[in-house]
Amino acid sequence: MVVKGLDLRRTATVDGLRRRSRELRVWSSSHSAAPPIGCTPSTSQPIVRKEPVAMTDVIVVGGSYAGLAAAMQLGRARRTVLVVDAGQRRNRVVSRAHGVLGFDGESPAVIAAKGKHQVLEYPSVHWLDGAATAARSVAGGFAVSVGGQEHFAKRLILATGVVDEIPSIPGFPERWGKTIFHCPYCDGYELERGRLGVLGAGPVAQHYAAIVSEWSSREGTTLFLNDGVAPSTGELAELTSRGIHVESASVLEAKDGASGMELVVRGGRQYGLAAVFVLPQTRLPGAFAQQLGCEIESGPTGSVYKTDPRTKETTVKGVYAAGDAGLALHSVTFAMADGARAGTSAHQSLVFGEEP
Repeated sequence: MVVKGLDLRRTATVDGLRRRSRELRVWSSSHSAAPPIGCTPSTSQPIVRKEPVAMTDVIVVGGSYAGLAAAMQLGRARRTVLVVDAGQRRNRVVSRAHGVLGFDGESPAVIAAKGKHQVLEYPSVHWLDGAATAARSVAGGFAVSVGGQEHFAKRLILATGVVDEIPSIPGFPERWGKTIFHCPYCDGYELERGRLGVLGAGPVAQHYAAIVSEWSSREGTTLFLNDGVAPSTGELAELTSRGIHVESASVLEAKDGASGMELVVRGGRQYGLAAVFVLPQTRLPGAFAQQLGCEIESGPTGSVYKTDPRTKETTVKGVYAAGDAGLALHSVTFAMADGARAGTSAHQSLVFGEEP
């Protein structure tokens, strides 16, 4: 292998080369190229490349589970990849991830770190710490702006995740990911069939409450409408048949309680609960949809990129979306699978010369 005119086979062992390669490829967002072999990065004299020597095959925006899964498929295909990551993994406040085959109960941060390490073992995959702030179409591909510099690729995968809009109820933000959750499949089992609350109103919330009640004891689930639309007579009968109690008053506060937490509602009533489940509204970070012209569609809790479910390609040719940003079903496992699909699809579009 030759890097900047040096034959590395003569100067390093294979293991040493891999370690040095990782050091070179994990580079800050203020630089557009790695430093020369043997040189120490200088903050006073950054290396700035105004024009790219050649296009990367694929840029992946987002280095969490979907982005890592996409990058791994492409790295294994020996395609050049740049992963741009702002460090805003959606489940960063959660202490344990559950329902992830091979990693059940592991820290989400550990899973992500191990994934990053494995992906960067592939020498064609590079990593850039920083926030992608803009994207545009250019001749033969796309340009992505990071830290005031543009990076170019033939294909673009948007694995940005989504941003949760946590209800503005006192006590909710600090309990998010601890005793307030959104995924019963991820966090329900550990609650040991304790009393559970569901916050929301309307048909989606009623459907959600029926699912959540599977992790509670009989008669142990309460649907908190929070002054929302009341169920119809038929809907109320369905909820009652499942042992779900309905509380219509507004929720005033969440606080610590003997069984885990308490919800206080208007009128002073207090509910001791093991946890509360919420379907928060979500939004796509950044303005990539508008900048690139990608169509978005409404999911149960917010907008996602409209994609072909077989390929994960958006309505803009050459742009793919994966994970929570392109899928209404949100979990680590779903994100990994979606990212792998996007990565293989982007690779095959390069193989068969499908121009964006």
